[in-house]
Amino acid sequence: MLKLLDLLSAVALLVWGTHIVRTGILRVYGSNLRHILSRSVQKRPLAFAAGIGVTALVQSSNATALLATSFVATGLMALAPALAIMLGADVGTALMARVLTLDLSWLSPLLIFFGVILFLSRKQTRIGQLGRVFIGLGLIILALQLIIAAAEPMTQAKGVKVLFSSLTGDVMLDALTGALFAMISYSSLAAVLLTATLATSKVISLKVALCLVVGANLGSGILAMISSASQNAAGRRVALGSLLFKFVGCLLVLPLVGPLAQWLDDWPFRTQELVIAFHVLYNATRCLACLPLTEQMARFCTAVMPDRQSPEDTVRPRHLDPAALDTPSLALVNAVRETLRMGDIVEQMLNNLMQVIHSGDPLLAKQIRKQDDDVDALYTAIKLYLARMPREDLSEPDSRRWAEIIELAINLEQAGDIIEHMLGAVQDKKTSRSRSFSDNGLEEITTLHAQLLDNLRLALSVFLNGDQEGARRLRRAKQRFRLQERHYAHAHVDRLRQQVVQSIETSSLHLDLISDMKRLNSLFCAIAYAVLDNPDARTVEEPDDFVEREIEAAREHRSPTSGSSATG
Repeated sequence: MLKLLDLLSAVALLVWGTHIVRTGILRVYGSNLRHILSRSVQKRPLAFAAGIGVTALVQSSNATALLATSFVATGLMALAPALAIMLGADVGTALMARVLTLDLSWLSPLLIFFGVILFLSRKQTRIGQLGRVFIGLGLIILALQLIIAAAEPMTQAKGVKVLFSSLTGDVMLDALTGALFAMISYSSLAAVLLTATLATSKVISLKVALCLVVGANLGSGILAMISSASQNAAGRRVALGSLLFKFVGCLLVLPLVGPLAQWLDDWPFRTQELVIAFHVLYNATRCLACLPLTEQMARFCTAVMPDRQSPEDTVRPRHLDPAALDTPSLALVNAVRETLRMGDIVEQMLNNLMQVIHSGDPLLAKQIRKQDDDVDALYTAIKLYLARMPREDLSEPDSRRWAEIIELAINLEQAGDIIEHMLGAVQDKKTSRSRSFSDNGLEEITTLHAQLLDNLRLALSVFLNGDQEGARRLRRAKQRFRLQERHYAHAHVDRLRQQVVQSIETSSLHLDLISDMKRLNSLFCAIAYAVLDNPDARTVEEPDDFVEREIEAAREHRSPTSGSSATG
């Protein structure tokens, strides 16, 4: 009983080691891995190679599946290249199994020792996360040694022989058991390594080991299917296609396992090496054979799993993948993209508001209110998504990015409320009373609206790229907008003094609109200060006299009349 407990604890240590390596690599290189996969979609061989490389780094085909499904779910990648990446991931995990079965016992204590030093001394830095990776690799190697040590005495136990005797003869039962091993350990790599160790210790025969290996590959496909359950139909198609490729390969190879095991038994190699070699060759052959069929599989999966038509009156976040929360760099990228989507909706609201001011279209007014509800829904989703992120694992740059995202999301949500308020004022004070602005007044509002749109677009660009020069331009644009708004307010008062009837009728509305636009502009431009407050940005910030020259230039280029010639 104690030996069985030792074996189970060693298996658990193996699973934990692969988890540590995966999370460490993704936290250090998550965004770069995402970039590699996104750039590898032009050609199937390139996508296949990217799947191999990324999986070799993160020690898990499930992690690569997570990245691929999230790309397809958000429309950044087509289904066929994603399936090619998944095929490469299967080969990558097979190659890593071969590497980890080498005699690396001398390396385990070194990796754990230096990994702990790096992780504890610089936990929140990239070096600290690399220390986490070293710890994980050391634990994997140590776990394999412990599995061998625990399995050897068990080979003579009668209970163990009875337990594994049920795995002889029925290849389908053996394959399903291998799939179960992979699902329980949440890693086909761990299941294959355990199978190779048990075969070496003569607990199971070579034929059973080969069936378990085939089943472990099938189990990884089932795991990916389960992990993608929260994705939309596009994301689930990636897991479905990968699972179908593995299922077909399983059906084709299982009838050949018996003769193949007899043939391999005559080879002068250790059983462990034979099992791992079969794993590599099986995956390489299956994946290379399936690579030309990715387009056909993509069409089949699309037909089997079509897109669901969501109601038009609901909006859902597209990029907030819950499975990425364990990898902060990926989760932050998802939140950034969803926040940019909020910005696009706010821009549409502004455009629709200007059309309502010109035409009073009630359908557009209804659409603006619907868009404000969409902004509120996305804001709530982003807020809850960021709240679920483990902030203690964030590096200092990621913490600043987290704050920038939540700040801009709050500002955009407030902007949506202000625009809806402006719409209500226009309908109440202008449309319902059949009033209109003076020509000059309408031109002023149109000009401010155009500047407001430009500042919003620049703000979203600064937010996305962290561009310091763009942030300084945005800050100067805020100052110019403030001067322009003040100038137009004075010009409106001059028109009131000249008894312009249209200006008198719409005076309150006109002043409220330009005041609300000023508030909107402040909300949009706030991101500039977050970027410039970055400690690395202060040394390159332009001097205050430059800003003053820009403000003076704005004064010189504004309308030469202060209101005396305004006759609207």
